[in-house]
Amino acid sequence: MPDSTAIERRRTDILVLGAGGAGLLAALHAKDAAPQLEVTIAVKGLLGKCGCTRMVQGGYNVAIAAGDSAERHFMDTLDGGKWLNDQDLAWTLVVGAQRRIRELENRWGCFFDRNPDGTIHQKAFAGQTFDRTVHKGDLTGIEIVNRLAEQVWARGINRMEEHRAVALIRSKDGARLSGVLLIDMRSGGLVFVQAKAVLLGTGGGPTMYKYHTPSGDKACDGMAMALRAGLPLRDMEMVQFHPTGVLAGPGTRMTGTIIEEGLRGAGGYLLGGDGQRFMHKYDPRGERATRDIVSRSMQREILAGNVNEAGGLWIEMAHLGPERVRREFKGMVERCADNGFDLAAGRVPVVPTAHYMMGGVVFRTDGSTDLPGLFAAGEDTGGVHGANRLGGNGVANSTVFGGIAGDTMGAWVPREGAFEEPDEAALDEATAFVQAPFARPARNLSSIRDALLELMWDKAGILRDGAGLAEAAAGLDALEAEVDAAGVDGRDRAFNLTWHDWLNLKSQLLVSRAIVAAARAREESRGAHWREDFPQTNDDAAGLAATRVTLAGGRIALDWQPVAFTRLRPGESLLQPAAAE
Repeated sequence: MPDSTAIERRRTDILVLGAGGAGLLAALHAKDAAPQLEVTIAVKGLLGKCGCTRMVQGGYNVAIAAGDSAERHFMDTLDGGKWLNDQDLAWTLVVGAQRRIRELENRWGCFFDRNPDGTIHQKAFAGQTFDRTVHKGDLTGIEIVNRLAEQVWARGINRMEEHRAVALIRSKDGARLSGVLLIDMRSGGLVFVQAKAVLLGTGGGPTMYKYHTPSGDKACDGMAMALRAGLPLRDMEMVQFHPTGVLAGPGTRMTGTIIEEGLRGAGGYLLGGDGQRFMHKYDPRGERATRDIVSRSMQREILAGNVNEAGGLWIEMAHLGPERVRREFKGMVERCADNGFDLAAGRVPVVPTAHYMMGGVVFRTDGSTDLPGLFAAGEDTGGVHGANRLGGNGVANSTVFGGIAGDTMGAWVPREGAFEEPDEAALDEATAFVQAPFARPARNLSSIRDALLELMWDKAGILRDGAGLAEAAAGLDALEAEVDAAGVDGRDRAFNLTWHDWLNLKSQLLVSRAIVAAARAREESRGAHWREDFPQTNDDAAGLAATRVTLAGGRIALDWQPVAFTRLRPGESLLQPAAAE
C-alpha cells in the first residue's frame, strides 16, 4: 500500500475545483463574502485558457428585454426539459440570470453586443419563444472567462494551475469532506489539499462519444469523483447532442467542434447529401426546433444514407448574404476557413456531436450537496435542465450557480467550516488507485479509447434501444477490464500524458456506465433520451421521476426520485393566455 505520508499536504479555507464560469465566479463571490478567508482555485490547465466556458460561442439566455419575462424563460426551460427539471433550480436560474448578466458587465467588466439604441442585443436560439440570447459576437465565452480571470488575478486568489483533482477524501468519521487529492501534473507528485469547503466545478463533457465538442482535457472527472465518494447523480441518461459539429475528417480533434446554434436561429439551412432541406419532415419549426429533435432528425437522414461524401450533412448560410454572415459570425467563419470550408458563401459538412450532460450531482439551490463541506455548480450538477438544455442556458447555469455557491461558502465556512482530519485509509486507497498503472506492463491505450468512442456512439448515442444498451453495458465491462490490466511507463511522471489518458479512461468508463444504466432503466423517450423500442413519452405526471445512480461495491445502483412539481404541474403555465400565444 502506498505511503500517504509521502504526499505533499496543504491547507486552504476554500478550494475551488475548476476555472470555468462556475469556478471563477464561485471564487470571486466567496472572496467578496469573506475577504479574510484563503481561497484557492485548482485547475487542470492554465487559468483562463482551458475548460468549456471559454469555448462558448453562442451566448447567455436572460429575460431582460421588453416583452420578455422570467416567467416566460422559466416556461421555455420547463418545456425544453420535458418537465423533468427541478423547478426550484430552474426558477433560480432564470431569476438569477437577470442579476448575473448585469453583474458580469457592471462589476466584472464583460461587454456584450449592443443594439443601435445602446441596449444589449439578444439573438434567436432554438427552442425558445423569445430572442433572449445575449452574446459577444460568436465568442461569448472568451469574453466572460477573460474578464473573470483578470479579476481573480487582481484579488489575490491562490492558483494551483496544472493540478488535476482525482479524489474527494472524507473526514475520519466519514461524515464530512476533509479535502481533495490532486496530481501536480508538472512533476507527477501527489498533493492533498485540506479545505473547510470545496466547490466541485470541473465541468462535465461527454468525451466518451466518437464526435464530441468539449475541450480535450475533459473526462467527467468531477462526476466520477462524486460517485466514488458516495454521492448520487441524477438524470445521467440525458446527454445532449448538438446538431452541428464540423465534420473535418478522420485523424483530427477538430471533428465534432460545434458551429453555434445562432446560425440556425438566424435562418441557416440544414441540407441532406442530396442538397435539399429535410427538417420540415420532422418538426414544423424546421431548423429552429430544439437540439434533441434536430439531432435525431439528422441522425435519421444519415442512417437512411442521405449523406455527403464525408458521411455527414450540410449547413448552408449563403442565402442570408455572405457579408452578413461574415459580420455576424466572424469567429465561426474563421474557424470553418481553418478547416478548408467557406461558411459565408458555401456549405460546411456537419454531424450531430455530443455536447453537454444534463445529468450530474444532486445539489440544492444554495449550491450545497449531501456531503457537508462539498458544494457544486455548473455542468457537474443535475436537475437544472431536466431532459434537455436550451442553448444559451448552459453558461447562465454556470455563472448563476457558481456565484450562489461562492456566496454560500463565504457564509458557511466562518459559521460551520473546520479543517477535518482525513480518513487516512481512504487517502491510501485513492493513492493506490492513481498509481496502479505504474505496476503493470505499459501498453498503448489508443485502441481502448477508440473502442469506447465507437461503443458509446453506436449503442448509447442519439438513438437507443434495449438490445444496444445491453451491448453497451457488456462492452463497458470488457473495456474496464482492459484498462485495469493496462500499465503506464512511470519513469517520468512529469506531464505523463499516457498516465492522464489512463485516468481519463477510468473517469469516462465510470460515467459511461452510469449513462447506460440510467438509459436502460428509462423505458420511455423524453427529451435527449430516445428509445426506439419505447418511442412514447409517459404523460402521467404522477409517474414522472428522475433516475438516481450511486456506486455500490464497484457497481452502479439505480433508484428513482419522483419529480416535485413545486411551482407548476404539466399543462399549467405562469403566463397569461395572451402572452402565451
